[in-house]
Amino acid sequence: MLERLLSVIGAYTIYEKWLWLQVKNGIKPEHIAIILDGNRRWANENETHPLLIRDKWGHGGGADTVEQLLDWSHMIGVKNITLYTFSTENFTRHSDEVAQIMQIAEERFRKLIMDERIHRDKVHVKVIGRTNMLPESLRNTIGELEAATENYDCYFWNFAFAYGGRAEIVDAAKIIAKKVKDNELEIEDISEGTFEKYLYTSHMTKQDPDMIIRTSGEERLSGFLLWQAAYSELLFLDVYWPDFRFIDLLRAIRVFQHRKRRFGT
Repeated sequence: MLERLLSVIGAYTIYEKWLWLQVKNGIKPEHIAIILDGNRRWANENETHPLLIRDKWGHGGGADTVEQLLDWSHMIGVKNITLYTFSTENFTRHSDEVAQIMQIAEERFRKLIMDERIHRDKVHVKVIGRTNMLPESLRNTIGELEAATENYDCYFWNFAFAYGGRAEIVDAAKIIAKKVKDNELEIEDISEGTFEKYLYTSHMTKQDPDMIIRTSGEERLSGFLLWQAAYSELLFLDVYWPDFRFIDLLRAIRVFQHRKRRFGT
């Protein structure tokens, strides 16, 4: 009720403009990673919402927010976005919910293939994770999306899907071990830089997130970008992902701009 009233009188618009004036000339994070949390809790608290007719778990509402984020990040000038959308552990959820997530993912990825913003702004889109665990039709759609954007390099958008941070590190270690076994790499040449070449994010101009945001009020990384997050600034927001707004992103960036990054020094 309060949010509706504030919206009617234009308070959010005024606040949004005020926030934008505060952050627009400050240092912007080059890479923002977001843990998209709270879809199901949002659905439980909004049972009469029209979006829940087809999707009772709220994942469609979360996907709508992702589409808005594309515009917001470009407006601010954030070049790299990584979104934690589905973990390897999420496969243990109710089979109907997992099936719904796969259907929504395929619909939205196919929509991105034709999205004029992707091609206009030269957005390189990649799905990172153990995609071999996904249904064949979804893998095919992902392949089409990645092929359509593989030569773009102005923006980088990663969807961490069937993703696990430990799995990523294990997969990188396996590649390196095979190269050593095949005499393509000497053990003495293995360094942090070498290891980063085989992470899922190796295609990016900046792999390490400057800032990681988690919505829903939970305060943990849940295995997200364990290697890359070593010196990331962490922000935990008490808002469910489908309710995430442009002002929430601006507030997060304002907090980032006021932090002093030390990188272990």
